[in-house]
Amino acid sequence: MDTITLWPLAALAAASTLVGFSKTAVSGANTISLAVFAAVLPARESTGVLLPILIAGDILAVLVYRRHAHWPTLLRLFPAVAAGVVGGTVFMLWADDAAVGTSIGAILLFMSGITLWRRRATARTGEAAERDREPTAGAGASRSGTPPGGEPPTETGPPGTEAGPPRTGRLKARAYGALGGFTTMVANAGGPVLSLYLLSAGFRKLGFLGTSAWFFLIVNTSKVPFSVGLGLIDARSLLLDAVLVLFVLPGAYLGRACAGRINQTLFDRIVIGATVLGGLQLLLN
Repeated sequence: MDTITLWPLAALAAASTLVGFSKTAVSGANTISLAVFAAVLPARESTGVLLPILIAGDILAVLVYRRHAHWPTLLRLFPAVAAGVVGGTVFMLWADDAAVGTSIGAILLFMSGITLWRRRATARTGEAAERDREPTAGAGASRSGTPPGGEPPTETGPPGTEAGPPRTGRLKARAYGALGGFTTMVANAGGPVLSLYLLSAGFRKLGFLGTSAWFFLIVNTSKVPFSVGLGLIDARSLLLDAVLVLFVLPGAYLGRACAGRINQTLFDRIVIGATVLGGLQLLLN
């Protein structure tokens, strides 16, 4: 790793701040940090430098949202994630920087398209169901505090539940888990994949953030031995991390302050929008 001048270092510091913000507010925004690190540093080396920064952000996020995780979802995902991490490690043994960027960018854009399609289809189905219930439901549902669609307002679990175990199929969990494990090992880009999975499962803000926090603290920590074995983490990268980690804390504080002020619709749109932008950056870089 060559000596870094002032402006590239400033860009890395800003990206590290965004890591903290993304861990406590908008998870998908983390792809922007990934793009900045990959632009300033060689792509393979950037993954090793970024990993300890991500772990620092994960620790802060767990401290804030530790009570809101949905552990059945995490336990459902972890076996497939482990397989994906192993597959990503094998891929990193032979893939060059161009192959890594193109593959991850294409995957993120594809998953974003699938999620948008699913949300539109769900919205149309919900509207049709609401029209069917109107003659019988009437104003009674409104007086009970439940929206006409029959879903109680909740900030933790998916719609229609109190703390919300999402009723998603095992096959879907395995597919997203394997893809998330692969992308997080190859380019630290598992955030958008998990975000799309949790959004498609109907998680609300706090459940989304709490589940994401524990997921990535466990997964990113488990990646350290693989990254050391691949030569992605060494003494020089850790020296740079010692400087950049100082910028994670203010970003996490800012994200925590903003998270409570972001409404659910805007939250979902920001996550998907950041995922698309990050995917385009990786694909076109």
